[in-house]
Amino acid sequence: MSGQVLVIGAGPTGLTAACVLSSWGIHVRVVDAAEAPFAGSRGKGMQPRTLEILDNLGVSGRLIATGRSRLLARHYHPDGSFQLVDLNEGAEPGPDSPYGRSLIIPQWRTEQVLRERLASHGVEVEWGRGVTELEQDQAGVVARFADGTEARADYAIGCDGGSSTVRRLLGVPFLGETTESVRMLVGDVELEGLDRDHWHIWLGENFRGVALCPLPATDTFQFQAPLPPGQPDEPSLANCQRIVDDVIGPGRVRLRRATWLSKWRLNVRMVDRYRVGRVFLAGDAAHVHSPAGGQGLNTGVQDAANLGWKLAHVLAGAPESLLDTYQAERLPVAAGVLGLSNRLMDKVPGARPAADRTEALQLGVSYRGGPLAPPVDADGPNPGDRAPDALCRTATGEPVRLFELFRGPHWTLLDFGHPEHTLGIPTAYIGRDVIDHEGHARRAYAARDGELVLVRPDGYIGTRSLDAAEIAGYLGAAGAGVVNSAGTDSDQRRVRA
Repeated sequence: MSGQVLVIGAGPTGLTAACVLSSWGIHVRVVDAAEAPFAGSRGKGMQPRTLEILDNLGVSGRLIATGRSRLLARHYHPDGSFQLVDLNEGAEPGPDSPYGRSLIIPQWRTEQVLRERLASHGVEVEWGRGVTELEQDQAGVVARFADGTEARADYAIGCDGGSSTVRRLLGVPFLGETTESVRMLVGDVELEGLDRDHWHIWLGENFRGVALCPLPATDTFQFQAPLPPGQPDEPSLANCQRIVDDVIGPGRVRLRRATWLSKWRLNVRMVDRYRVGRVFLAGDAAHVHSPAGGQGLNTGVQDAANLGWKLAHVLAGAPESLLDTYQAERLPVAAGVLGLSNRLMDKVPGARPAADRTEALQLGVSYRGGPLAPPVDADGPNPGDRAPDALCRTATGEPVRLFELFRGPHWTLLDFGHPEHTLGIPTAYIGRDVIDHEGHARRAYAARDGELVLVRPDGYIGTRSLDAAEIAGYLGAAGAGVVNSAGTDSDQRRVRA
C-alpha cells in the first residue's frame, strides 16, 4: 500500500495513530519537538475501552503486566482515621468485557510500550523535530522544522498536546476556558512513610489536600495537591514537602527525590473542527480535560484508532469523504467527555454516581446515529456501538476470544448460521471452524439465526443484517474492497458463530 502520513507528536495519541497506520502498511514518520521521551506519570489511568483498543494492537498484555487494576484508596479523615474506598467499585471483567476495571500505569511506560511496538514495524520516533510551518495543497502537506529541513506527506496528524503548534498553524480556535484559581502541583516522587498497597488521599477544606498514588513496577508515587489561592506554585520538591507537612503533619511523610514535577491549572477546551484539508487534530491538540476520571489520554488514544484505519483506506483508494466521518464521530465524544470530567472534578474520588462511573470507563462510547452507523432493528448492540467480546472455541476445543479474532488490520464478519453467505469483495476465510461456545457470542450480540454482524477495524459495529448484499454494500462504501486488493496483509475475517 502506498502513501505517507506525518504524525506530529509522540505521546500516546501520536504513537497509537502511527501503530495503527503502520499495521496497515502505511509509511509513517513520527516527529516530536522534545529532545527525548516524556518521563512523567501524567496520564496514569487507562480505561477498559482503551485497553480494548490497544488489545487490537497486541500491546494490552504488556501494559497489564506492569500496571495495577486493583488498588484501594485510603481516604484519611482529620482525626487520623481512614476509610477504604474501591475507586472501581462495581466494575469487574466479564465475558463481553475482559478489561472491566481501570488500570493504573504511568504514562511514560505506556509510551515506552507503544514506541517498542512501533519499532517492531520499523518506525523510530524522530526527536528534536519541532514543526515551525505547515503548507498544504491538493497533492499533500509540507512541514518545515526548526532546523530548516522539511518533510512532505499525503496527510499529517497533529498530536502535539494542549499547546499544539499544529493547531495554531492551522488557525483553529481552542474554545473553552482556563481557570487560574484552580491550580495543582503534580509529579513523581520517591518517599518514606507510606505503604505501596494503597492510594493515599487526604482531602480538606479551602483547597487543602494531597493524593499520593504508588506507581506500579516503579519506586515512585504520583503526587497531586491543589494549591490554595495565594500559595506559591513553584513545582519544586521543597514546595511539595511543605504541602505534605501542612496537610498530613510534619515528619510523617518525607519526600526524598522527584523524577518529574509540573504545575497544572484547570484548562477545559476543545476545537470546533478536527480537520483542515489534509491535516487532522487528535488528542490534547483537539481537547483538554480536567484530570478527574482519567479521560484525556484515553480519549486521545481512541481518536487515533478511529482516524488511523480511515486514513489507510483512503490512501488505498477509498472515497475521500470517509475522512469526514472522523470529526463526525469523535467531536461529539470529546464534548461529552469534557462534560463528564467537569462533573467528576466536583466530586470526591470513589463517591461518584454509578452513571458517571460507567461513562468514565468509556465502554459506552458509541457512534450510533453517525454517518457510518445505518439504523437497524436489532435488540443487541447496534451499528456504531462497541463490539463486545465473547468466548468461542476452535473445532479442536481450544478457547479463543472474539477480541483475538478482531486483532489486526482487518474487518471481521460474524456469521450466525449461514456458511453459504458470500460477499462481493475479496474475502479471506480464516477461523472457519471457530464456533460459539455455549452461545456466548449469540447472547452478547442478541443475534438472530442467519444474521451477519460486521465489525470495523477499530472494534465498533459497522452494520448487521440478514442480507449479505447489505453487508457487501456497506463494505464497498467504506472502501474495504480497495484496501483488500491493495496487496497488504490485511483481510476481512469471517467467523462462523
